[in-house]
Parts: sequence; structure tokens; C-alpha cells
Amino acid sequence: MEVVNLLVVEDDDEIRHLVTRELEKEGYHVDAVGNGDDAYTFFTHRKYALIILDLMLPGLDGFEVLRKIRSKEQVPVLILSAKDAEADKIVGLGLGADDYLTKPFLIGELIARVKAQLRRYLYYQPTNDENTPPLLQYQDLEIDLNTYSVRVGETSISLTAKEFAILKCLMSEPHRVFSKSQLFERVWEEPYSSDVDENTVMVHIRRLRKKIEKDPSNPKYIQTVWGIGYRLGSNDKT
Repeated sequence: MEVVNLLVVEDDDEIRHLVTRELEKEGYHVDAVGNGDDAYTFFTHRKYALIILDLMLPGLDGFEVLRKIRSKEQVPVLILSAKDAEADKIVGLGLGADDYLTKPFLIGELIARVKAQLRRYLYYQPTNDENTPPLLQYQDLEIDLNTYSVRVGETSISLTAKEFAILKCLMSEPHRVFSKSQLFERVWEEPYSSDVDENTVMVHIRRLRKKIEKDPSNPKYIQTVWGIGYRLGSNDKT
């Protein structure tokens, strides 16, 4: 079986050892570091399937580590932090984190979230749906489900797995309006149940627009249908 490498970035020795021990029990190979500088060094020298990242770190803080990671790769990042304010969660998700768990936490929940992220990242098969063509296009926006790539005109766009999944969902049925709950349940594969989930969808849509829209405040592709959700393009299907 192929080894799955995980990186744990946590300055609290007790938490770092606990998380490392429990993940290793699940069969993962774990590198564990206690500061942001070491985190980025390890990231540049080994391929990881997922990174668990604290925000309050010596050296580079977690936000800066996340920025550096996202400038190079779309590996899933799960933030594990005592910063539980909604603003911190929104910033973390806005910078590209895939999940956010606050301390104190249940180790069982952390393991479950890690496994969920790994399922989507390692075993995601965008061509499983025989009714979905491998190449989806809308005007000059194009996604290739075989190569997991996105282009706007001649420009290649780098998306996270969830951003790609949201765009695939919208592009698979242009002009259809998807509610926030429908997008969340399709992309996160979890029941939609709270305002936090709504914010999660909104943050990812905003981040996606910044990447594919020439003017995110006046979007050409991802349109907001007020009070309902989002759709690809206008309601004019001609």
C-alpha cells in the first residue's frame, strides 16, 4: 500500500505528540514540527497528502505558512487552532484552507475530518460520471476533468480541490441555480446544517471568483441569484 505522508504543524508539544500518535495508529506517515519556518522547509522537501496547521506559531505564523503553501500547491490544509473567532475562520478559508477545527477538539473528530479530506484529495475521480464529458466549456472558461486543469482564455488557473468541485458542479449544468445547501452537500459530502456552512460556501465562491473573473465584483461566470444561491452564467440560455 502506498504510504500517505501527513505534516502536523503545532507548537504545543502535548497536542503535537497526541495528533501524531493517533494518525500513525491509522497507518499514516507523519512529520511533526513546532514552528512555521520548519513547516515550510518540510513542505518544500516532501510531498504531502494533507497538512494540519496551527495558526499561532513561532517564526512564520500559520496564515503566512498557508499563503506560501497555496502559492505552490493545492494540498488539503486543515487548520487546527485556538483562534475560534468567525473572522479568523473566514480569513483561513479565504486563504485556501479546506477545513477549520477549533481547540479544544475531540481526536476522533479530527481523524474523521482528516480521512474525509484524504478521500476527496487522493481518490477523487472526476470522470466517474459517464454522463459528464471530460471537457466542460462555457464561453472562454474551460475545465478538463481528465487533467484536473482550468483555463480562462489562454490563462491557466490553479484551483483547490473544493474550488474545482464547485466549478465542475456549476459548469455541469449551466444556467441552473444551485442553492448554498446543494453546493455544500455536493462538494463537502456532508449535511448542510448551519450558518457556518453557508459562510463556507460564500468564502469559496468569493475565492473562486477572484481566480476566474476579470472583475469579481461584476462576475461574468458565477452569478448570484439573491436569496437562492448561484448559477453559471445568466438566465439567458441563448
